[in-house]
Amino acid sequence: MMPDLIDGSENVSVHGIFNWILLLIIFSAITVIANYLGYKHPMTDSLIGMAILSVITLIGVWMERYLPFNISSILYISVMGIAIAFPGMPTSDFVLYFVSKIELLSIVTVFLAYVGIGMGKSWDEFKALGWRAIVITVLVIAATYYGAAIVAHIVLVATGVPAV
Repeated sequence: MMPDLIDGSENVSVHGIFNWILLLIIFSAITVIANYLGYKHPMTDSLIGMAILSVITLIGVWMERYLPFNISSILYISVMGIAIAFPGMPTSDFVLYFVSKIELLSIVTVFLAYVGIGMGKSWDEFKALGWRAIVITVLVIAATYYGAAIVAHIVLVATGVPAV
């Protein structure tokens, strides 16, 4: 059975930090590859952008655990990201250039894959679902996509937007 990478404990131990770093390295590598294959952004630029995002994430998680305020890490991460990318800051041009090389869809795809696997709690449980669960999942996603496309088309036609 695979141990949880992120244990959610209040104190960040060396083991916990190592797990966060390992998770962010894997996440970043997959995102950089997807970003290169899907959007043709240079891998070096994408890698630097993901390194910036990963460092901000690590600092935000550390701040949540060690600062005496009851504030979520997402708030710390957001404020740090805004602060270092704010126009006029010395880091702004550097951060904006490299982070803009990371497409949102690349990040979201990897994140959703991780969440989907994480919902099974372990690889053994995920494998136990079998091929039928994968077929059902693909059918549900396809039906949702086509259903949304049909509704969007109907609304566009009803509001006078010409059909393509």
